[in-house]
Amino acid sequence: MSSTRRNRRWLLTAALTALAAVMVFPMYWMVVSALTPGGQSQSREFYLWPDEPTTANFVEVFATQPVWQWLSNSMLVAGVGTALSVCVSLGAGYALAKFRFRGRGLIYSAFLVTIMMPIQVTLVPAFLVVARIGLVDSPWAVILPTLFDVVGIFIARQFMLGVPDPLLEAARLDGANEFRTFVSVVLPTCGPLIGVLVILGFMTRWNDFLWPLVVLQGNENLTVPVGLSTLTANPAFSSPWGAVMAVATVTVLPLLAVFLVFQRQFVQGIANTGIK
Repeated sequence: MSSTRRNRRWLLTAALTALAAVMVFPMYWMVVSALTPGGQSQSREFYLWPDEPTTANFVEVFATQPVWQWLSNSMLVAGVGTALSVCVSLGAGYALAKFRFRGRGLIYSAFLVTIMMPIQVTLVPAFLVVARIGLVDSPWAVILPTLFDVVGIFIARQFMLGVPDPLLEAARLDGANEFRTFVSVVLPTCGPLIGVLVILGFMTRWNDFLWPLVVLQGNENLTVPVGLSTLTANPAFSSPWGAVMAVATVTVLPLLAVFLVFQRQFVQGIANTGIK
């Protein structure tokens, strides 16, 4: 290996290391603040690690606030919502990629147009629909309106376009109906796609703030992002930032777990979808 090539590799490694440090530092700062009484808000000195780390912030916020209930609500919303949304995205993506029917292009174009619509445009109509069917202040008020994931359908369609048509025709000639063809032939090839949909869907629903803020009212029915927003104005804490950082630290763990489980499929799915 020439010296010039070696120097370029070292330069690239140093640049990527610096970039990784910049991206990881906010998470590290969050952990440090969670282990500091008051969350570093009571000190004017900058430090990378507290002199006397403590778990007092965790103990206080978990003892005085329904954090476990918030976490359970978020797990229900993100878990069930992601599972149902993945099923909808797979079915819709398969239909748009492999079925020939009148108006398919128009329907797909309408899907893409909705991506450009901000949530504020549909916030009031969606709330009125949820209120009319009596789902306000329940997890289903958050889950049902998010089942139709346009980005997920788009990714699924792009992936399904790469499934060979002769493979589907062979299954049909063997007597398989459309459902059997989809389950037995198409789904086994969709591991990377499912990894992408699960990670993106779970992350979006776990971090969603605006819609749960509108439809959830009782303190024990809140999700974690909405619950976090109530801590900053809570008179129970002299300095709420330690409590906020403690809850935020715990909140990150499910996201990391989901990503670690599906990271290989996620990378393969993004690469395959981009190539196709």
